[in-house]
This record gives sequence, structure tokens and C-alpha cells, in this order.
Amino acid sequence: MPRGPWRRRRTSDSPRPAGRRWAGRLRRSGTFARQVLLVRVARRGHQLGGASALVLPERHYPDGPRPAGRYGVDRLTAAEISSVVPVSPALGPAGAVDDPGPAMAIPLLPGERTVARRIKFAVVNACTLASLTLGLLAIFQAMQGDLRVAASCLIVCVVFDGLDGALARRMGVASPFGAQMDSLADMCSFGVAAPVVVYASLVGSVSTPAAAVACALVAACAAIRLARFNVSPKDGRFFCGVPTTMAAAVLALAVLIGLPVSGTVQVAGVGLLAFAMVSSFPYAKLARLITLPPWVWLAPVIGALVDIRLTFALVVVGYLVSGPLLWLRQRRTA
Repeated sequence: MPRGPWRRRRTSDSPRPAGRRWAGRLRRSGTFARQVLLVRVARRGHQLGGASALVLPERHYPDGPRPAGRYGVDRLTAAEISSVVPVSPALGPAGAVDDPGPAMAIPLLPGERTVARRIKFAVVNACTLASLTLGLLAIFQAMQGDLRVAASCLIVCVVFDGLDGALARRMGVASPFGAQMDSLADMCSFGVAAPVVVYASLVGSVSTPAAAVACALVAACAAIRLARFNVSPKDGRFFCGVPTTMAAAVLALAVLIGLPVSGTVQVAGVGLLAFAMVSSFPYAKLARLITLPPWVWLAPVIGALVDIRLTFALVVVGYLVSGPLLWLRQRRTA
């Protein structure tokens, strides 16, 4: 008796249909899934700035145009899919970095690019570069042993650092490029130059390893403080930790006026100031301090006329203590 073609028997424990019919449906559904994925990826590329519309490649058959499949979409080969799907220029098919090709130039100054705005943009960035140059000059003067000139350069760096931000906001030329450039200049002037000047002032009064550790701690905390400031949301009233600009100003003024304290106390003060930069205590901004009553400013002015060193030390200690006090006040009111 002739036997018919082999056919898989359908059993009670197998709910799937038998034979090649089920496999054919699997292939058709897989093709349909690929087409849906293709359309979705193309739409995503359009949202990210890709092509304005998805255009499927036209296929030619020897017997004329082939009708669409069961789901209204014709099958595409891998080459046709790769020609339609937008691929990131920086990543290959497996996520590897490929040749990105010619990069698109990003304007440094957003908005209208007029001659007047370009001049204002150049003036603001010139202030930033002046702060960077003065930081290098402070390092050179500290290497030659002229600590007063080096400390004076750091104080002028603080002035230029505050000036470039104020001019950028007032002239309307603030940009992400300027913010990053200001952060890099601050790291050079306040994260490198200030510790070098302090190290040169501490050598001879304390051991070299102690001075090196304290100054390295200032540089590390300044880098952490600047990086955290760049990625954290801004608060218009308080700083999160002592800003690097104010810490550098305190260190420069301490070197300039020459505090009559021992080297051990100076090293401890430098370490305390470094940890205050990376702390989470809120410290009032300068604009908030200016709004204080006049009698509050009158006391340090009179004290500076009597004994500038003692007055400076009291003002610095009071500012450092204000952070934990404000933090405790916020915890109680919360």
C-alpha cells in the first residue's frame, strides 16, 4: 500500500498546528515583525532629525511588479533594510565606533550672529582668558619666590572671574561654551595656581609632605566642586559648598597679609577650607550678602582699620560656620 507524504501527527499535548503550515506562518509573522520594526526605527530617526519620510526601495521583478504579501508589505532584503534604516554615524551595526565622517560645526555663540554680539562675546571670553593667564603668572611668581605678587595675581583672577559672568549675562552672550571655558579657567587659576602659591608659602614652616598633602587636597576638592557645579541644578540664593573662587580668595588674602599663626594651624585651615568646598552645606552668595543691613558691614570695616589680620580670620571663620548653621535651620523648618 503506497504511503502518503510524511506529516507530523498532532497530539493532545501539542496545541500548535502540525506540519509546515505552522512554520510558514512563523516566517510570515517574522517578516511582518521586521517590517514593523523597520517603520518604527525610521520614525525614531525622523524624530531625531533623520529623513523626513520613510521611502521603501522600489523592487523590480522580471514578470512585472510583484503584489504585496499577506500583510500588505513586501519582503525586503538585508541590503534594502540597511539602505532605509537610519544608522548613527558614530556607531556601527554592533555598537562599535566607526568613522563618523565630517562633523557638523556647532556655533559657539547661539542666537543672532551679528558683529556687535561677536565683539561682546570676544570681550567676555577675553576676561576668562585674562583670569587663566594671571593664574599662570601666579604660578611663575611663586616659583621665583615672590609670594606677594603671586597672591595679588590670584586676587585679580577672582575679579576677572566674577566680571566675565556678569558681562555675559548683561550683554546677552551667555553660552554653554563660555560656561565650560570659565570652568576650565577656574580649575587652572583656583584649582592649580592657588595650591601652588599656598605650598610655596608653607614650605619652611611645616614639613614638605604635610604641605604637599594639604595643597593636593585643595586641588582635588576644587576639581570635584567644579564638576559638581556643572552638572547640578543652580540655586539663586545659596551655594552648595564653598565656591572655588571664594576659597582661592581666602587663600590668596591669607598669603598676602601673612597671618601670625603657626604652620600646623595653617595646614589645618587649608584642609578645612578644602573639605568645605565639597561639603553639602548651603553658603550664601555674594549678591545675598550685599543685601544685609549696613551695620553688619560696618563692623568688619572698623575691625580692618584696627587689626586687619584678626578681622580677616574672624570673617572667614564666621562664613565657614554659617554653612552648618543654615543647614541645621533648614532641617528644623523642613
